[in-house]
Amino acid sequence: MRVVLLGTAAGGGFPQWNCACALCAAARDGKLPSRTQECVALTGNGRDWWLLNASPDIRAQLTATAALWPGPGPRETPLRGVLLTDAEADHVTGLTVLHGAPDLKVYAAPPVLEILAPARGALDRYTPWEWADSLADGGFVLAGGLVVTAHPVSAMAPKYVPAALAGADGRWVTAYRVEDLATGGVLLYAPCVGAWSDVLDDLCAEADCVLLDGTFFTADEMGTAVRSGPGQATMGRLPVSGPHGSLAALARHPRTRRIYTHLNNTNPLVDPASRARARVAEEGVEVLPDGIEFLL
Repeated sequence: MRVVLLGTAAGGGFPQWNCACALCAAARDGKLPSRTQECVALTGNGRDWWLLNASPDIRAQLTATAALWPGPGPRETPLRGVLLTDAEADHVTGLTVLHGAPDLKVYAAPPVLEILAPARGALDRYTPWEWADSLADGGFVLAGGLVVTAHPVSAMAPKYVPAALAGADGRWVTAYRVEDLATGGVLLYAPCVGAWSDVLDDLCAEADCVLLDGTFFTADEMGTAVRSGPGQATMGRLPVSGPHGSLAALARHPRTRRIYTHLNNTNPLVDPASRARARVAEEGVEVLPDGIEFLL
């Protein structure tokens, strides 16, 4: 399985367009590397490619990745579809860029499919796509020899979802376990996690590589970095640090390759010279730039 980190930043990218925090300022000055919004591409055979989420930056990300270029026909593409982990804007709006691509298949949990119904109707008017339940019993097989199971990890619905709908179904956020039938390699993809669970522990234990939510390094990061005050500190995200943070949980899985993604613009992990980055590295957990490719 080939895995490409197309983008590694949280919503808004890095630097974020409307943020003048110290980290964003450093990125604009060229002192820190920029990051596009989080998205992953993977394939089991080098021909059939699947996206994990569809970021607003998807056009630039596809253009920067030669394996995903169109051809050989004038409108042929190696993309076969998209696996959505949730309905957040930074994970679904890239679908509009892909409109008109023939025969794409999009997997998502039932509440995500429901809230996207208007967008689905609009996209299908260009070229009908197949929309599938990612939580269907038994998982599903992707072209290229990849077997996938989806696992609910959070009940946090996007802010634009009406309260009545948000509470009707708690399966708003899923993680994906992807196994390559040829190599036996297993990837766990969980870019949005509200709290650690036994399910995540079990999935990490059997994975060769984990791409995990690293949105915030500390629980009070937002208020400190942009002086927004206390309150919506982690926006329902599990922070990296702290006794109950994801770094402590990942320490139980030293044999698994562990990589943080979905980094917020306020997160010191975006600075390679930061103490936070050094601490994570000491635990054997990686923070990688956009465009990195690896094999499983």
